Amino acid sequence: MSMPSAAITVRGLRKSFKEKLVLDSIDLDIKEGTIFSLLGPNGAGKTTTVRILSTLSKPDAGQAWIAGKDLAREPEAVRAAIGVTGQFAAVDGLLTGSENLVLMGELNHLGKRESRRRATELLEKFDLTEAAGKSLATYSGGMRRRLDLAMTLVGKPRIIFLDEPTAGLDPRSRRTMWQIIRDLVDQDGVTIFLTTQYLEEADQLAGRIAVLDQGRLVAEGTPAELKQLVPGGHVSLRFSDAAGLNLAARELGSTSRDEEQLTLQVPSDGGVRSLYSLLDRLNQAELEPAELTVHTPDLDDVFLALTDHSTDSTARSHAPAASITETGADR
Repeated sequence: MSMPSAAITVRGLRKSFKEKLVLDSIDLDIKEGTIFSLLGPNGAGKTTTVRILSTLSKPDAGQAWIAGKDLAREPEAVRAAIGVTGQFAAVDGLLTGSENLVLMGELNHLGKRESRRRATELLEKFDLTEAAGKSLATYSGGMRRRLDLAMTLVGKPRIIFLDEPTAGLDPRSRRTMWQIIRDLVDQDGVTIFLTTQYLEEADQLAGRIAVLDQGRLVAEGTPAELKQLVPGGHVSLRFSDAAGLNLAARELGSTSRDEEQLTLQVPSDGGVRSLYSLLDRLNQAELEPAELTVHTPDLDDVFLALTDHSTDSTARSHAPAASITETGADR
């Protein structure tokens, strides 16, 4: 196979721990300069995937290329191209923020002068300059996470693995971290591989999302595409009077209605084409609702539907993954 051009390419990745199959033939293609999110319930294999792709663990089978480097044959070259931020801040609590960064620079063989320069640059980038000389005992959880990510960036990695980067943070700190992650991609061209338990986080950040369940990829696509996999989307039409509501109900056929709120719910996948079709039908019937709202399933709905084990497990184990191209057509 020729050297892939993607930031991360994975083919047939498998991993077992004793009798338990943790990863079952995983395939991934992640473009450079994008944010990719891997979702899944606890024990699905997310952290195992990150550990393998960051050279911390070896797969039982399969191939992977990170930044064009063969994971099995060139692990040192892979390590030089990546950074890893785990679930817990890997900072030395006995040092100051500045000392942590300088130490990381020296571990990356930058030399003392360049390490200090890089530390100053990153402290400013992550809004930690005022706390640079303070003990980490004075840092909040959000400050520690920002420092942890800054330490990951000391060696200027092209690809960063973020494993639950906002775990335990308050909503304000979480949103600050989101903006930092966006800036890394938009301004520095970094590729982000993100695992998270916060579905809103994946929805806000990721250009593409894959759902991992029981070691298998059960779906992959953009957030919008994944939401179309789950039924329940509809367009809500509110009318100004009962006469308009009754006329619309006759014209549109199969709908659910709320007499008190003067609303109809028309089944829809939320796509532009179906919305145009509905508007055309309303126009032909000379109906003009007072309000139109499009409701689509969110990632919580997708996640619950794709990882629901109340159905027959044998049928699920042989079902193909729902994989969607960027145009929305099945692959």
